[in-house]
Amino acid sequence: MEKAYKLLSVQENISHKKAKALIDSGLVSIGGKKLMVARKELPQNTRFNVQKIEKPSMIFEDENVLALFKPPFIESYDLVSFFKGWTLLHRLDKETSGVILLVKENSEFHLKAKKAFKERAVKKEYLALVQGIVEEEQEINAPILTIKTTKAFSKISKKGQEAVTIITPLKIINKKTLLKVRIKTGRTHQIRVHLKHINHPIIGDTLYNNEPSSAKRLMLHAHKIALLGYEFEAIAPKEFEI
Repeated sequence: MEKAYKLLSVQENISHKKAKALIDSGLVSIGGKKLMVARKELPQNTRFNVQKIEKPSMIFEDENVLALFKPPFIESYDLVSFFKGWTLLHRLDKETSGVILLVKENSEFHLKAKKAFKERAVKKEYLALVQGIVEEEQEINAPILTIKTTKAFSKISKKGQEAVTIITPLKIINKKTLLKVRIKTGRTHQIRVHLKHINHPIIGDTLYNNEPSSAKRLMLHAHKIALLGYEFEAIAPKEFEI
């Protein structure tokens, strides 16, 4: 038996540090199941599957805004290293794919856009693949409290901030539902926490969903965003085609 990251470093011919980082990023699986603990003791003959990370691609660019397709497994903050001179307007969770916006820091548009977010004048639509059958549109209105340590964790709490999510079923197959999700507020992990709250957790959500899943990622995609006369759309990856 040997620690997983050491075995992976030998298989991929990489350093222990890089092997640990790959596991911590959720990119390593064994027999279709994601490996969660880098120090897990495993047999010497264990074979790992390492998922390749896509590079972000451009959807639109002008003097005000840069709209990107963010692939899963890239931190939002890392996008600025690909596109110098731009700064994040908002962020997506690491495993969430979809449209994300960058702006010129402290530009007139940046200030207007921040105000639009604050005043809830930004329309955001997501796609989420969830467990169970959701037959009707519904509004989830439950306050969310976020606890921030080394990582953020959110929960439903009377002490939390207002959070409103509207879900609409698009397709149902094999006790799974593909939802269109619109959010009126932007709390940390809002969609993930609200869907868990109504007992339809997002498939592949290792933080809020304890059910085992063959999904290689959190099945949440930022599909559309509209603000200040702009509207952008990111086509969903193939895994959302159920």
